[in-house]
Amino acid sequence: MRDFICPNCGQHLAFENSVCLSCERPLGFSLDDIAMLVIADGPDSAKAGFVDAEKYQLCANLHLAKCNWLVVKEPVRRLCGSCRLTRTRPSDGDETALAAFADAEKAKRRLIAELYELKLPIVGRDEDPDYGLAFDLLSSEQDKVFTGHHNGVITLDLAEGDDVHREQLRKAMDEPYRTLLGHFRHEIGHYYYYRLVEPSHEYEQRFRELFGDPNADYQAALDRHYNEGAPPDWEENYVSSYATMHPAEDWAETFAHYLHITGTLGTIADSGLLLSADRAHFDLDADIDPRVYYGEGDFAALFSLAA
Repeated sequence: MRDFICPNCGQHLAFENSVCLSCERPLGFSLDDIAMLVIADGPDSAKAGFVDAEKYQLCANLHLAKCNWLVVKEPVRRLCGSCRLTRTRPSDGDETALAAFADAEKAKRRLIAELYELKLPIVGRDEDPDYGLAFDLLSSEQDKVFTGHHNGVITLDLAEGDDVHREQLRKAMDEPYRTLLGHFRHEIGHYYYYRLVEPSHEYEQRFRELFGDPNADYQAALDRHYNEGAPPDWEENYVSSYATMHPAEDWAETFAHYLHITGTLGTIADSGLLLSADRAHFDLDADIDPRVYYGEGDFAALFSLAA
């Protein structure tokens, strides 16, 4: 994630800040600017990096979801672009689930900011009631919840927000990592196959060339994967062992890793770091001088890691 700066005093900020801890000015995240902006009254509101408190306010989910995103003021308080995508959440009386819900929303905001910066379409259910993107963030304490994607709806079991539970599952499933953001990155990959690849004959044919038949029997593939495991040489051709299970999962895992890579490189670049080839403990042809922004350019440019 980017290294954000307070426009008023220059203090470094976290992505979740709603107040600068140095100058104590109120702040909000602007998705359009991918920046933290100061919410100000009077003449200050005209300064660079400031917005007018008469026109802008923080999302209505400030307390429920700890959301610090800016929205335009209207007679009825509005939800931000990320919070509006949530279709279902825990009830107000479920305090345990609501705490996990806030953690999930925090991870989702990071995802939405990544997607926006990469210029990927984010079309919600309010714009497309039948096929738009939506999130069901559900507690599995009483009912079984399956994390996954179906027809534009991404479901997340909020138990994944519990560190102990998630780590137990990670070990049981022999995964190298397991995070809330990782889940969202994987499931949004399924969504973009559904939204962008499947409707296009050209893209769907290219998918088959690279990943295989997306309509292969999923249950049979799932049973085979958990009964036999990944092929012994899977690391030669796949980004994870789970990617070997089915072409749809290969795509989603690859998509998630693309977001892992661009997110990591952006963080490194924004921190001013550079990896020198002569100091690396592995073979490196040239210095890695990553860019902050990867919304344009092809994979060759990304993998070259050039500034």
